[in-house]
This record gives sequence, C-alpha cells and structure tokens, in this order.
Amino acid sequence: MRKLFLLVAISLINATSFAQGPNITSWIQNTSGITGRHYVAGNSTPIVDAYPANVQTVQYSAANVYITCSGIPGYIIGPYQDGNPNQAANNNNIYKIPLTPTPKSAPYTATTGGTIGVFINGVSLFDYRDGVSWKSSTGGLGGGPLPGGPGDNIWNRDAVKAERIGFDCAKGHPAGTNYHHHQNPTAFNLDKVVIYNVCDLYPADGLYVMDSTQHSPLLGYAYDGYPIYGAYGYKNTDGTGGIVRMKSSYGLRSITVRDHYADGTAVTAGPPVDATYFLGYFREDYQYNPTSASTPDYLDEHNGRFCITPEYPAGTYCYFSTIDEKQNSYYPYVVGPTFYGVKNVTRVTSISEPTTVYSPTAVSNMLDQVNINVYPNPSSDLIMIQSKQMLKESLQVELINSTGQMVLKTDFVQGSTLCHLETSTIYNGNYFVVITNGKDKKTVPVVIAR
Repeated sequence: MRKLFLLVAISLINATSFAQGPNITSWIQNTSGITGRHYVAGNSTPIVDAYPANVQTVQYSAANVYITCSGIPGYIIGPYQDGNPNQAANNNNIYKIPLTPTPKSAPYTATTGGTIGVFINGVSLFDYRDGVSWKSSTGGLGGGPLPGGPGDNIWNRDAVKAERIGFDCAKGHPAGTNYHHHQNPTAFNLDKVVIYNVCDLYPADGLYVMDSTQHSPLLGYAYDGYPIYGAYGYKNTDGTGGIVRMKSSYGLRSITVRDHYADGTAVTAGPPVDATYFLGYFREDYQYNPTSASTPDYLDEHNGRFCITPEYPAGTYCYFSTIDEKQNSYYPYVVGPTFYGVKNVTRVTSISEPTTVYSPTAVSNMLDQVNINVYPNPSSDLIMIQSKQMLKESLQVELINSTGQMVLKTDFVQGSTLCHLETSTIYNGNYFVVITNGKDKKTVPVVIAR
C-alpha cells in the first residue's frame, strides 16, 4: 500500500510539473502592485490610475487555466485623438483557456467583433474590424451619417487603416472600457517607417520590441487556445533556416471598383478605389493566395502555421503578428479571418472547479538575461532605457552624478519595454544610469551635453 501511495504521489507531482506549460507560466503577473497609467490630450505627463495593471492571478486545473486580469497593460495608454470618448478601466476579467486546444475541420469559425484573444498582460485582442461597413438601411459610411456602424456587413472597414489616429503610441484604444489591440502590439515609433507620430508627444512602448535576429516572444493566446507570437520566427517549421519575418498570404486585389468579392460573387457596390477609400480600407479588398502559403515563411488562411517555437520545442499550431517590410502592421494582423481551432476560450464570472494557484518563480540574475539599451549617449534632454524583452518584474532606474548623488529616479514597470529620464534641467557632465531590481544591478556611464 505504501508503494502504491508513493507511486501515486510521484505521478501527481510529475503531472503537476508537466501541466505547468507556457499557457500557465508565460503570463505577466503583477507582483509589485503597479497600476495603469494614461495620457489625456494636451498633457504629456501620464495620470496614474487606481486599477491594477497586467495579470492578477493564474490558476489551473487538469484541463484549464484561468487568468484573472484587469485588461489594463503596464505601459502607458492614450490619448485617442479621433474623438473617442471612452476611457479604459478595470474589466475584472476571468479567462478560461483550455490547456489542450482542439483543431477544427472546415468550415472554420469566423472571428467576430470584440475580444478574440488575450495577450500575456491580460489585454484584449480584437480582429481587423471596427464594426463599420459601407451601407445599411439606416445609414453607414455610404448611406448617411452613422458614426460607429453597423452597416450591411458587405464592405467591412479595416480598423487598422481607418482608425489610425484613434490609436495611442502602443497601437491600442478602448471600446467602452475594454482597451485592446487590433494589430502587432508594438509602439509606432519603433517601426522602420513611422506612419503615425503620436509617440512624439505621448511616448510609450508596447508589449515587446521587434528584433529581426531573434524568434519573437510568445504574446498571448487566441480564443481557440492556440498561442500567438510576434512578427519573427524560424524560417522552416522544424526550427531551422534562421530567423525571418513571418508573412501574410493575403494580398491586395487588383480592382478599381468594389462590386464583387475575390471569389466572383456580385455584391452591393461599395465606393470606388480612390485616395479616400484606398485599397486595404476594407477587409474585402484582400484575397487569400494559397500558393504563398505553400512557402514555409508564409502563413495559412488563419494567419498561422504548425511549427517549432522556443516555448513549444515539439511543435504547435500558432499565430503570428504579421507586418510588412517596413514593420508596419499587415492584414490579417494577428488572428483571422477564421480560427484554426475550436473556439472554446470563454470569460467566466467565477471558477467552478478545484484549481492550483501558479506563483511565478523568481528569476535569478535577471538583469543579465534581459538586453537593456541606454540611449542616446551623449544625451541632451532625454535618456531612453529600453529592454528587448518585456519585463516580468519592475525595475528602478536612477541617474547618479560623479559624486555619487542621485539626481533623477524613475520606475521601469513590469510588462513594459521602455522608460525614460527627462534630463533637460540637468547640468552637463558625466553621470551613471543605474538599473536595479533590488538584488541585481546594471550601471551604464552616460554623458549629458548640449
């Protein structure tokens, strides 16, 4: 009996260890009590909010993981300069995500408006749409004044293209209180070609910094339970071939009038292609090219593929956040227009099965494991501190003068990749930027000169 008990106990321990896969361990848990921050138009000093940022708790059972989160990131959000009156707030979400997602046969399930996935900081993912289409009996873009739609769902507006000035520096905005991303969650000013200058007045970062030399990090999970990655991955599905940009197999159609779909179906006419309603303004301006998807670094009709990743060395189906050669977001952006698997992630109001609370393991020598860059150096008015990896714990940043006195201090918050020191009032001279988590320390000499 004792042998049997020991065998069962060992089996349970192994099962628990095995169960702690990436869909349990990868969430950014708020271990330091940080709260959300937001800008308002006309003020480049962020307002500190009362609600918690990132993920509050992670619990798991034999079949599911439960993510309790506010829906608010650690990075600064806002303002939304298209007149959006909404302000993000604590949504008190509990996401129920299956530990083992299930593939689905055709016909596949279409993505919908609203949340279709959740990033590892608890922020919602939306698909391409903004809920507005060209015409309807009560108005629409082409049928009368109807801000916000819904339209007739024939020519559906692409939010990433049509609502650009409504996004903040991190490429997000709120629907009601639900802050979300439709696209690759990086800051506008980190793209190779900057297409929107909101970061100039309201600097922020995003969930990660793109690096074309490394496999992009795991960013979240779609509503079918499959993982979402950033823009770069292994060229070949077996993990070989080096790092490449993962490419969408959707391309713009060669049309000048909008009166039929890519499959030839005749539909109610939309606007002609012109400077206002350019190709790409509507989702139906794109067509799927199956021949592209036969190439390893091109994705399938769901914007994903089955492949090896750092977190899944045995391989998994996963989605990628697609960009073009300028690193600007490219349709279908993250997931869609259909899911690969069975859509079975839900938001629940309570947890009705026994669970184990997951506590993240403290990282030893964390500063040696993250790539932190301090620039420009020499500096005049601003020193930027940027990490290529999203921070799993908060750091403190101090500017120390040559006599050892601290002259400036700021927080580099968990779930962020960027912070800065405002040095416009600091005397010229030699200084040190000291970055610490209370245990480890990184010191970078800098020069302030004007």
